[in-house]
Amino acid sequence: MLRFLGLVVLGALIGGLAALAAVGFVSAVLWLNDALLISPRGRMMFAHPEALAITTVLVPALGGLVVGQLHRAIRERRPHTPADVIAAVQTRRGRLPARAGVLSALSGLVSLGAGASVGQYGPLVHLGASLGSLSARWLRLGRSDDNVTIACGVAAAIATAFHAPLAGIVFAHEVVLRHYALRAFAPVAAAAIVGHVIATNVLSSGALFHVSDTAVPRPWEFAVFIVIGGFGALVAGAYMHAILAVGRWAGRLPVVPSLRPALAGAALGLIALWVPDILGMGQETLRFATIEGAFDGIELVTVLLLKLVATALCIGMGFGGGVFSPALVIGTLFGALCGTLIGNAGLAGDTFVFYAVCGMVAVTAPVIGAPLTSLLIVFELTGSYVLTTAALASVTLASPIAAQLFGRSLFDIQLAKRGLDLSAGRGRALLQSARLKHLLSQDCVTLQPSTRIDDAVAILGHGGHGEAYLVDDKGRYRGSVTLADLEVMRERDRGRRQVRDCPRTPRPVLGPEASVWEAMHQLQDVTGEAIAVVDDKAGDAFLGVVYEASIARAYLQHSEALRREEHGTG
Repeated sequence: MLRFLGLVVLGALIGGLAALAAVGFVSAVLWLNDALLISPRGRMMFAHPEALAITTVLVPALGGLVVGQLHRAIRERRPHTPADVIAAVQTRRGRLPARAGVLSALSGLVSLGAGASVGQYGPLVHLGASLGSLSARWLRLGRSDDNVTIACGVAAAIATAFHAPLAGIVFAHEVVLRHYALRAFAPVAAAAIVGHVIATNVLSSGALFHVSDTAVPRPWEFAVFIVIGGFGALVAGAYMHAILAVGRWAGRLPVVPSLRPALAGAALGLIALWVPDILGMGQETLRFATIEGAFDGIELVTVLLLKLVATALCIGMGFGGGVFSPALVIGTLFGALCGTLIGNAGLAGDTFVFYAVCGMVAVTAPVIGAPLTSLLIVFELTGSYVLTTAALASVTLASPIAAQLFGRSLFDIQLAKRGLDLSAGRGRALLQSARLKHLLSQDCVTLQPSTRIDDAVAILGHGGHGEAYLVDDKGRYRGSVTLADLEVMRERDRGRRQVRDCPRTPRPVLGPEASVWEAMHQLQDVTGEAIAVVDDKAGDAFLGVVYEASIARAYLQHSEALRREEHGTG
């Protein structure tokens, strides 16, 4: 009980730290946007409007140049994102590097401050998670507690940024932990509450969007909201794949990675000369999009497409930042377009905001893989149960369609491309991340190919093994033989021949970086004692073997660790 209460108190402290960091981050971004003439307010108050065109192109380009240099100091040469947080928790690594966390937050701050079309919530989530991980490291907590402290930082960041504590709690469980252990709920809730209190009293930012008293949609409109959800899933898929496609294209450019954000910034600035609404997080655009008549149909289509292209360009080319805020803007523009079309047909009444919000949720929920979080954000920001119910109608179709066509979320797609597939559950992901090199054993019989058959049989018998591994004088693996095959050769040739003349027994060979999951699959076709581990990067050097019992033991240990963590006994 004392340990549990201590974890709750720690969650509250982490929530406070994460909330203060989030407040400082958001305030710095807003100040930079005004100072660098990115925000509409800063542009309106600028005394030399004739120079705006130069700053519009120059500021994002210089910001990209700074971001590129920051990324050179990160081992992966890229900013860390919520995908890295999910990977750390789902594989129970649980340790987020502090240096990468600070540099990634700084990269996001510069990117957002310079007007890149990226989001603030991704950097805030990773910053909160890094603070939680750092706290657990200082206190020497175990892996399960480490995962809980990471979730506390994430919940506090979301609660602070959105003024939505319930959404923060659910996001931490829905996206990061992906289970609802009772021992994690109380610390995460404490962190979210502290974050919300700090945000309410310190962070004085405008509402994400304004909703006045809304009319009640007619029954047939709920069918339209469901259809919006289906099409919103396609918009979300286009958004996600545009980001991934630009990333692949950027990798083929004959430009050093540190200069790619500067190129993207210059291109963004040139486009913004025509449509400045694509700069930055786009919160002003989002607010106006919920107001009927603020944009006509052509303007909605133009800003929607250019915002999608600008975000894909910025993130794919290496700017630091999240995908949540741009998804909110793109989704709201899409929903507003649907509402405008319905209104032009003379069918909609005073329900325009319903279409905007339904579009927002239909695009955002598939991108982040968090339908419940998206709904709670709507409810906590508007306080409207009817509006939340309409959003639920859209999510009902949006999330399943997107999951079937594209994947659970952009984060999961990114992790799958890095070799971590979360589609089959956490247990499989954990086994995929566990490496065979940690299960290596030298307790095996090795023979040189020139060993006589008689001697080989004696060595195997003395060692108590039924198979041996052929290793030449340079330490290179040359196959395996069984005691049974050696006995047959000895009876037939009176043991005078060498082991190299014995028929080789087919056996799978894996590298030291192969996963326990891959080894388990190989065991389906292995009838021997073990799997040879060979380093092909070192000239087929024989490193040792991994026994079937070791693989089974690792599987049981990982499964038990997950059970304890998810059922509150770890």
